[in-house]
Amino acid sequence: MSIQNYTVEFLKDEKGNGHFFIAGDEGRAAEMVVHVAADHLTVYHTEVAPEYEGKGLAKELLAAMVGYARKHQLKVIPLCTYVQAQFKRHPQEYEDVWLKRD
Repeated sequence: MSIQNYTVEFLKDEKGNGHFFIAGDEGRAAEMVVHVAADHLTVYHTEVAPEYEGKGLAKELLAAMVGYARKHQLKVIPLCTYVQAQFKRHPQEYEDVWLKRD
Protein backbone atom coordinates (compact mmCIF):
# COMPACT_ATOMS: atom_id res chain seq x y z
CA MET A 1 0.00 0.00 0.00
CA SER A 2 1.37 3.37 -0.99
CA ILE A 3 0.56 6.84 0.26
CA GLN A 4 3.37 8.80 -1.32
CA ASN A 5 2.81 12.53 -1.65
CA TYR A 6 -0.26 12.48 0.57
CA THR A 7 -1.86 15.50 2.16
CA VAL A 8 -4.20 15.83 5.09
CA GLU A 9 -7.56 17.13 3.95
CA PHE A 10 -10.40 18.55 6.02
CA LEU A 11 -14.10 18.44 5.22
CA LYS A 12 -16.83 19.96 7.38
CA ASP A 13 -20.58 20.24 6.86
CA GLU A 14 -22.83 23.20 7.69
CA LYS A 15 -23.53 21.75 11.15
CA GLY A 16 -19.84 21.62 12.09
CA ASN A 17 -19.43 17.85 11.74
CA GLY A 18 -16.23 17.02 9.95
CA HIS A 19 -13.13 14.96 9.56
CA PHE A 20 -9.47 15.28 8.77
CA PHE A 21 -8.37 12.47 6.48
CA ILE A 22 -5.57 11.06 4.37
CA ALA A 23 -6.54 9.18 1.23
CA GLY A 24 -4.81 5.93 0.36
CA ASP A 25 -4.72 3.87 -2.82
CA GLU A 26 -8.13 2.39 -2.14
CA GLY A 27 -10.02 4.79 0.08
CA ARG A 28 -9.24 6.33 3.43
CA ALA A 29 -5.86 5.52 4.94
CA ALA A 30 -6.57 7.53 8.10
CA GLU A 31 -9.33 9.66 9.55
CA MET A 32 -9.99 11.89 12.57
CA VAL A 33 -13.66 12.63 13.30
CA VAL A 34 -14.39 16.05 14.81
CA HIS A 35 -17.10 18.60 15.51
CA VAL A 36 -16.38 22.32 15.23
CA ALA A 37 -18.40 24.78 17.32
CA ALA A 38 -18.06 28.53 17.83
CA ASP A 39 -15.16 28.39 20.28
CA HIS A 40 -14.05 24.76 20.44
CA LEU A 41 -13.31 21.64 18.44
CA THR A 42 -14.23 18.21 19.80
CA VAL A 43 -12.23 15.21 18.61
CA TYR A 44 -14.22 11.99 18.79
CA HIS A 45 -12.18 9.33 17.04
CA THR A 46 -8.94 8.69 15.17
CA GLU A 47 -8.49 5.62 13.03
CA VAL A 48 -5.76 4.38 10.71
CA ALA A 49 -6.47 1.52 8.29
CA PRO A 50 -4.50 -1.59 9.33
CA GLU A 51 -2.38 -1.61 6.18
CA TYR A 52 -1.19 1.95 6.94
CA GLU A 53 -0.46 1.55 10.67
CA GLY A 54 3.00 2.49 11.91
CA LYS A 55 3.58 5.14 9.24
CA GLY A 56 2.87 8.20 11.43
CA LEU A 57 -0.49 9.03 9.87
CA ALA A 58 -2.29 9.57 13.18
CA LYS A 59 0.42 12.05 14.14
CA GLU A 60 -0.09 13.88 10.83
CA LEU A 61 -3.83 14.11 11.49
CA LEU A 62 -3.13 15.41 14.99
CA ALA A 63 -0.79 18.09 13.65
CA ALA A 64 -3.37 19.20 11.06
CA MET A 65 -6.17 19.33 13.64
CA VAL A 66 -4.06 21.33 16.12
CA GLY A 67 -2.98 23.68 13.33
CA TYR A 68 -6.61 24.23 12.39
CA ALA A 69 -7.57 24.86 16.02
CA ARG A 70 -4.76 27.40 16.44
CA LYS A 71 -5.58 29.17 13.17
CA HIS A 72 -9.24 29.50 14.15
CA GLN A 73 -8.54 30.20 17.86
CA LEU A 74 -10.43 27.11 19.02
CA LYS A 75 -9.92 25.06 22.17
CA VAL A 76 -9.77 21.30 21.71
CA ILE A 77 -11.84 18.80 23.70
CA PRO A 78 -9.98 15.49 23.22
CA LEU A 79 -12.57 12.74 23.66
CA CYS A 80 -10.54 10.50 21.34
CA THR A 81 -8.20 8.26 23.33
CA TYR A 82 -5.30 8.83 20.91
CA VAL A 83 -5.55 12.62 21.11
CA GLN A 84 -6.04 12.47 24.89
CA ALA A 85 -2.90 10.37 25.24
CA GLN A 86 -0.84 12.72 23.08
CA PHE A 87 -2.06 15.81 24.96
CA LYS A 88 -1.22 14.17 28.30
CA ARG A 89 2.16 12.92 27.05
CA HIS A 90 3.17 16.34 25.65
CA PRO A 91 1.16 18.93 27.64
CA GLN A 92 3.56 21.80 26.92
CA GLU A 93 3.09 21.26 23.17
CA TYR A 94 -0.71 21.49 23.33
CA GLU A 95 -1.48 23.65 26.38
CA ASP A 96 -2.55 26.59 24.22
CA VAL A 97 -5.36 24.59 22.57
CA TRP A 98 -6.24 21.97 25.21
CA LEU A 99 -9.57 22.58 26.95
CA LYS A 100 -9.07 20.56 30.11
CA ARG A 101 -12.18 19.24 31.75
CA ASP A 102 -12.13 18.13 35.38
